[in-house]
Amino acid sequence: MAAGLALWLAFPDHGLWWTVPIALALFAVSVLHVRARWGALLGFVFGMAFFAPVLSWSGVYVGTFPWMALAVLQSLYFAGMGALTASFQRRRLAPVLGAAAWVTQEWLRGTTPFGGFPWARLAFSQADAPWAPLVAWVSSPGLTFVLALAGGALAGLGVWAFTSWRGVSSRETTQADAGSRFSSASAVGAVAVAAVALLAGSVITPPTEGRTIDIAGIQGNVPTVGLDFNAQRRAVLDNHVRASEKLSDAVAAGATPKPDIVVWPENASDIDPKRNADARDEIAGALRRLDAPLVVGAVLSEPMPKVSNASMLYLPGKGLSDTYVKQHPVPFGEYIPYRSFFRTFSKQVDLVRADFTQGQKVGVFSVPTKSGAVKAAPIICFEVAYDDLLRKPANRGAQLFLVQTNNATFGYTAESTQQLAISRLRALEYGRSIAHVSTVGVSALITPDGVTHERTSLFTQAVLTGELPLRSQATFAQRLGRAPEIVATAACVIAFALNLRRGRKSSRAVVR
Repeated sequence: MAAGLALWLAFPDHGLWWTVPIALALFAVSVLHVRARWGALLGFVFGMAFFAPVLSWSGVYVGTFPWMALAVLQSLYFAGMGALTASFQRRRLAPVLGAAAWVTQEWLRGTTPFGGFPWARLAFSQADAPWAPLVAWVSSPGLTFVLALAGGALAGLGVWAFTSWRGVSSRETTQADAGSRFSSASAVGAVAVAAVALLAGSVITPPTEGRTIDIAGIQGNVPTVGLDFNAQRRAVLDNHVRASEKLSDAVAAGATPKPDIVVWPENASDIDPKRNADARDEIAGALRRLDAPLVVGAVLSEPMPKVSNASMLYLPGKGLSDTYVKQHPVPFGEYIPYRSFFRTFSKQVDLVRADFTQGQKVGVFSVPTKSGAVKAAPIICFEVAYDDLLRKPANRGAQLFLVQTNNATFGYTAESTQQLAISRLRALEYGRSIAHVSTVGVSALITPDGVTHERTSLFTQAVLTGELPLRSQATFAQRLGRAPEIVATAACVIAFALNLRRGRKSSRAVVR
């Protein structure tokens, strides 16, 4: 439980990133010399102590049951990891295998069930850490591996120091812990690898040079906090139109440079502008006044009877030019799988009246600007936590990520700051600028070094303006793709198979 709470402190709003190795070391010690089934139980307790507070925002308006159900589901993956970690402890490469188990757990948690939920990965807590630039070389899964290796190494050194303090001779220690996860040799080796990686990350200077564009983000705010944020859908749209008018007035007065791109957030128009003349006219009027490409987050009433969470590119003089539909709608938030079954547990499922469809196209908008076309990738809300949904547009030449989100349904919680931290790490990982724009905040413009600019507060109307550099060079992390997860998972499978084989041999020897 102490390990879980210490890990929670690493994430916003606490942001004590340095607690991660400590938390992982505590967990590693807790499963020292226990059987796999006890490792599973300890892993589950660890998970609940972490996920219950870090995901508390998920139940702020829908109640305790969905929040606890999500925490329990995520903790089951920690249980599996705990069992693996316990079974690996007698291998000399145990610190490495323990770190591989962390990567494997995060990969499984981020892909299953219903497409997974990769929130609160270890790497996502490190945006303010001095070694955060390392992510551009090792990727988010790779940074998780290094952090887990550091935690295992710290645990190994702690156990070695404790046994030395107790006066156990080196020969007795070797005999007692031969092959143990926490042998001094493996601990020192793990410390060396983790230390070199973290120190290397600390001296890396992320590149930020490149052609710049002027960008503006519109945080229009909503009239109502909570699940009823869109009860006054026209008011939400009007808020974003009025904030855009303030921007156009500032440009006309010479107080602000004319933007090359203006970004509205997710759900800026929950009235379908393709089917509703009022919404279409409102957006068209804002487009005329801005006289700049406008990216609008909207809900479309298609394909019937489903709806689409879309990002729409409007160009001056042309109108609607391109549309991206969210590829990963959130289960139980934007669609309800097995609705009749889950209704028996909570009638809150019927708050989602129409299921959102799954987009099939990778989104890269070609946006004309005064200095040439810009390839901008719309990323809608929780999609920023999924590796593939950023890697694919980056591989197609995206120079800029537009993270459009709506945090109104989570109130004054840490969800918005946790999401902003993910965007900051993604900027470092892919070497791209990010316009992170929310209906209610927290919004910011992020340069490729992960630094935020024009950061806003929650539930205020704001206009973000600034210059962002454009970059298209692929980082090494981008080139790695899924390799870190594949290698880590393969290592866990092989080690687990060898453990089973050794167990069978031991059983046959006992029988004889």
